[in-house]
Amino acid sequence: MLADIYDVVIVGAGPIGLATAIGLRKRGIENILVLDQTRAFRPVGQVLDLLPNGLKSLRYLDPHAYEAVKNAALGLSNSQPSNQKQNTPKSSPTWAFRNLQGQIMRSMSVSFDNWFQEYGEGRVSLAWYDLQTTLRQQLPQEIVRANHRCINVVDEPENDCVRIDCVSDTTVEANPYAHWNDNKTENLDTNSPASVTNKSFRARLIVAADGINSTIRRVLYKDSFYQDYAKPEYSGFAAISCREVADIPAEVEAEIEATFLQNSRVTTICHDEVSRKAVGEMEDTRMMLFRSRITNQFGYLIHFASPLAALQGKSGSSLINLAVKVFEQAGFPDVLKQLVRLSPPENIEQRPYYIHRAIIADSDTTPIQPTWNAGRVVLVGDAAHGMPPFMAQGANQGLEDALAVVALIAQIAAENNWNNRQAITEAFQKYEQLRRPWMAYVQEATLTRHPHSSEHNWQQYSQQIYGRNVEQVMKELANS
Repeated sequence: MLADIYDVVIVGAGPIGLATAIGLRKRGIENILVLDQTRAFRPVGQVLDLLPNGLKSLRYLDPHAYEAVKNAALGLSNSQPSNQKQNTPKSSPTWAFRNLQGQIMRSMSVSFDNWFQEYGEGRVSLAWYDLQTTLRQQLPQEIVRANHRCINVVDEPENDCVRIDCVSDTTVEANPYAHWNDNKTENLDTNSPASVTNKSFRARLIVAADGINSTIRRVLYKDSFYQDYAKPEYSGFAAISCREVADIPAEVEAEIEATFLQNSRVTTICHDEVSRKAVGEMEDTRMMLFRSRITNQFGYLIHFASPLAALQGKSGSSLINLAVKVFEQAGFPDVLKQLVRLSPPENIEQRPYYIHRAIIADSDTTPIQPTWNAGRVVLVGDAAHGMPPFMAQGANQGLEDALAVVALIAQIAAENNWNNRQAITEAFQKYEQLRRPWMAYVQEATLTRHPHSSEHNWQQYSQQIYGRNVEQVMKELANS
């Protein structure tokens, strides 16, 4: 029998992998390891919204981690939640959805307290790196290891474990499928020859939280029925963004402020009604317009339907021209087209959005459900069901995954079923049976954006997603 076999190895030290590790340790499973391919933990990523369902899951995983994340986010926004029994402040900030004439179609509060009163939990926003850092601080430093890039996973039934092979080297592998792309290179000495160190780890179980470009997923699906679904599929949607637009003529700035922002920090601008493709997916173009809290300059994010080929190879001025063309086709007002034309080319980025569909419909056959587990390995978060960020559910659904997987692994540990392949298989099948139908619903809402089509649909969606009782879900999982 081999020594040094971990109970659980988690691949990916993003928020979902770290939350999984925290939840396992909270339940007494301490013989774990978290591996990540990054050379060093550094500020990358975009701002995330943690919504009631994600925060409920995090609180259930570990109340201390929940408090740390909540306090970090509220500290960044210079606000604190008031007593939940108090009346909602009249001046609570809102996020308005406006039509092309600037009229409000719908608005929602972004106050922690308002969401808490409505759904039993609040909402917070913080940078991906700040969330990662806060969660990483909840774990012993030695169990989270950077510079370990997974390259292979091998089942070792003779040892009652699975082996994961890693390399540590000086290369930085680009991720073409990420919602954000980090253009900054790591501080490497490019004049010295690349050194590579190979290392293997063994574990009873592996939790793959290594993102939408998951290596573990590719290894599991290789030469299998699911090999066509190893890599992400382009969703048909993309974004063009600009961090800041400076030197805006006073009259342009005044018109945008008076018509669309109206003293708010952020607003979404779109048509009153949206068109649909034959497959039922929306083709609407929408713009998230915001002011930077630091510089007070305008910035924006434009979501639109587009063939992938229309984006490939484009940057700077060519992206500005594409964005203007998109606005012209969608009938956006001239003042917003002027804002785009004024954008500094060096501040422009493009983001094609990718997806791992939970259920792949096929009219001629039974719908395909790409597996999220194989033997001792299970996929969570974006590695299982990554999707565009339109409904801000990527991280939140990942936290729901983490909670389900942690509960099932804790049961395996409690019953000492580490070497019981059947018990492990049944546990991970329970995870899929619980999560897959839910993720199919969330992905449909994300791609069709039907919750935005009416106030009734929005309220129905919100109650289903944000108002769900996590404790009840966990009881159902335990009894299934």
